[in-house]
Amino acid sequence: MTDSMTAAIEDATATVAAIEDPVARFEAARVERATLATGDRLLLAIQREIVRDLHEGRSWAEVGALLGFSGSRAEAIARER
Repeated sequence: MTDSMTAAIEDATATVAAIEDPVARFEAARVERATLATGDRLLLAIQREIVRDLHEGRSWAEVGALLGFSGSRAEAIARER
């Protein structure tokens, strides 16, 4: 999935970069950035849910260790900070 997402981003970026009219290119870039921001928010929500689920029966330190960062970072993600 990561490879296909990377390819899609690269394709969209190339398409935007190829637009000759600078105003149209700017607007297309704005639209693509908004799409990426929406995707980022949705993926972060998935991560928060996972962190919260993993916390059931585990300490924040254990959750962080499972995911490769500190317990305080795991807690911050879960608490939307």
